[in-house]
Amino acid sequence: MIASWSPENQERAAAILAQYPEPRSAVMPLLFVASLEHSFVSPDAMNEVAELTGITAAQVQAVASFYTMYRKEPVGDYVVSVCTSISCWLRGADDVLDAIADEAGVVDGGTSDDGRITVEHVECGGACGGAPAVCVNWELIEGVDAEKGRALVRWLNDAQPQVVSADEMQLLFGGRRSFDWGVSEPEGAIAPLPAFAPYGTAGEV
Repeated sequence: MIASWSPENQERAAAILAQYPEPRSAVMPLLFVASLEHSFVSPDAMNEVAELTGITAAQVQAVASFYTMYRKEPVGDYVVSVCTSISCWLRGADDVLDAIADEAGVVDGGTSDDGRITVEHVECGGACGGAPAVCVNWELIEGVDAEKGRALVRWLNDAQPQVVSADEMQLLFGGRRSFDWGVSEPEGAIAPLPAFAPYGTAGEV
């Protein structure tokens, strides 16, 4: 294990590696654990994952640079991602993005001075029927309009929730959904990473 990692993350890494006959197959989940340790996939994080999996840092970088859920630069506590693909764009996503960025005091791709909120546009949030779609730390909200987008930013700044949940944010800031959601999800994201409990990136709402 990586001695500099927290005991919790060392334990998570060991549990992940134990699930794969070939350590190199564990690169993707280990990058999430490394992101928890470093706040993003830093060069040190990639070197550490390479050490754990027995491959080169360049091979780890090839994986990390391909997938957008791995952050290669520091981001805020809350990454607000606004889909601007065609369905969302037709339903006013540009206005939603502008309102969210303005309320957060940043430009698209920027992070607020206090390090709390990063705003970005993304291509396809996977919820075309509920456009415009917005995610906070990969937790989906459908049918967001400009005013609800501003309210979302104010809530993140004022409440500073330790866990962000799609169910809660949909109720507070969402609108038309692509379909009726299924069973309520009791967990949400605790960091700007997808919420996966085995990797330590999810928490109870």
